[in-house]
Amino acid sequence: MTDAPLPADQPFRVSMLVYDRRYRSMTFQVIVFILVMALAWWLVNNTIQNLAAQGKDFDFGFLFQRAGYDIPQTPIPYTSDDWHLRATIVGLLNTIIVSILGCVAATILGVSIGVARLSKNWLFARLMTIYVEIFRNIPLLLWILIIYAIFTEIMPPPSAYRGDDPAWSKILFDQVALTNRYTAIPALGMTNDPGTLDLGARITVNWAVIAFLVVIIGGWFTRGAILDRAQAIQDRTGIRPTTWWINLAVMTVPSLLLIWYFGLHLLAPELQGFNFGGGINLGNAFVVLWLALTLYTGAFIAEIVRAGILAVSHGQSEAAFALGLRPNKTMNLVILPQALRVIIPPLISQYLNLMKNSSLAIAVGYMDLRGTLGGTTLNQTGRELEAIVLMMLIYLVLSLIISAGMNVFNSRVKLKER
Repeated sequence: MTDAPLPADQPFRVSMLVYDRRYRSMTFQVIVFILVMALAWWLVNNTIQNLAAQGKDFDFGFLFQRAGYDIPQTPIPYTSDDWHLRATIVGLLNTIIVSILGCVAATILGVSIGVARLSKNWLFARLMTIYVEIFRNIPLLLWILIIYAIFTEIMPPPSAYRGDDPAWSKILFDQVALTNRYTAIPALGMTNDPGTLDLGARITVNWAVIAFLVVIIGGWFTRGAILDRAQAIQDRTGIRPTTWWINLAVMTVPSLLLIWYFGLHLLAPELQGFNFGGGINLGNAFVVLWLALTLYTGAFIAEIVRAGILAVSHGQSEAAFALGLRPNKTMNLVILPQALRVIIPPLISQYLNLMKNSSLAIAVGYMDLRGTLGGTTLNQTGRELEAIVLMMLIYLVLSLIISAGMNVFNSRVKLKER
């Protein structure tokens, strides 16, 4: 085939759709589009015919039927008399909670391990290498089952904490009790409770939570304004004013005042009868899933962080040391800010993987989106196609939200070319 562009004044012929490069790419795109649409139409039509042959239709009305099953851990009020829609929302919130906590913990663990792997202490660096190689080379499902077995088989029953000389003692300053049924942690108490705001649908929010959100968001924007002002002064005079103590005060003093005003304090769990009370009893399914996701994803993040740090030229460290910076300041002020440009893009993929891997919660009975909509609801209603399609859409939306948020952060830290 040869390219033979014709003069502009030559009349159009059908053969030009193939032999003229001005039209050829458009011709191929139209053909591919028609083939894709034909495949999609065939799939949809085939699905509709198969559903009709089985006496089914495509309807989401099942979401407004009575669920009829209980969910152990519910972030919002829920009973078995609620609709499948509310059960789905509870499962979605459980997915979001374990994903957010997993991302935070895995990031802290991964950054720490990644930096530690570059330690000059031979034994310490090798121990971190062993951790990374063990956790990232064994499937996550096996880690979930192993940790679940440890919690159910090794941890004691709540009665082991009974008596003046108990067989087991609480950990972390006598605040956390590990048992074979749940993990008891402290709860927050208030001596000056301001009451709650009713949002409808049996959902309430304590005014104290709203107050903390307001002061934290306000403090964040105030901090941004202070930094912008400091940058403007530096651009005008060449001298940057000291702002760290102002930023620290803006971010912490309002919150401390609210803690004092509301009288916030910790309510340690205490054994009351056969179970712990006074605190929060987290189901072991949630704790196991969160721990497994953290340890597994943290190993991958550690390698990403190590690779990002090694990508920074060694001359940067030598220049920082020549200026008199200590190793910790060199890492925080010179190495990590440059390494973030390399770390952030693969880190987005790890956050997405962690969120999707949370669907393995079904292995330990944690009622996330997969356990509610894709589990009990699907089995009770027989609406497998609708449930799977809805789950795919929800996971897709969650993934796009995570990607959008991380891409915004990536655009803020990437190299600014002039």
